[in-house]
Amino acid sequence: MFEDPEDFGTFGRYVETPVDAMPPETRTAYEYTRRLRGLVPGPHKIWLANPRLLTAIVPTGAYFQTDSSLSKAEIEIVTNVVTGHWRSAYAAYEHEKIGVALGGLDPRQVEAIVAGRPASFDDPRQQLVYELASSLVERRVIPVGLYRRAKGTIGDAGIVDVTVLMGWFTGVSLTLAAFDVPSNAVGLDQ
Repeated sequence: MFEDPEDFGTFGRYVETPVDAMPPETRTAYEYTRRLRGLVPGPHKIWLANPRLLTAIVPTGAYFQTDSSLSKAEIEIVTNVVTGHWRSAYAAYEHEKIGVALGGLDPRQVEAIVAGRPASFDDPRQQLVYELASSLVERRVIPVGLYRRAKGTIGDAGIVDVTVLMGWFTGVSLTLAAFDVPSNAVGLDQ
């Protein structure tokens, strides 16, 4: 009754441009993203709206695919803590599945993280990463004891990886929220 077709695009509210119709700068950013990531994943479809920004930030996402000091399981623990916190339907849906399939996490652990319930891990590194990310997202304070355990377990480089990854997925979640991207969004097939 009150539905307005202009409120909806091809990926949430965002109206994607087919590759063949992209302006040169956008096409260059699209191809750069595909080269670094192998595809143009969810929020990157929207970040194409600002090709200069996308070109600047896409190496950060690629870093977490190939060079991070964190394992894939640890990356997915952090990712699900952040996407669950922001209640990002699309990102939480995608990373709940990725956390199990590629991160090797128990589905019940991932469900608990996304829902904001307590979770525990047998692996001491995974437990530490979970406690660090959860403390930062909820209370935004790291007690000295937790900091010392984090430094001793994942080192300063690991702590930086956790915090920057949390910032990355906060940006992802807020982008998806601004464009009201639902969990079942697919976007253009390109």
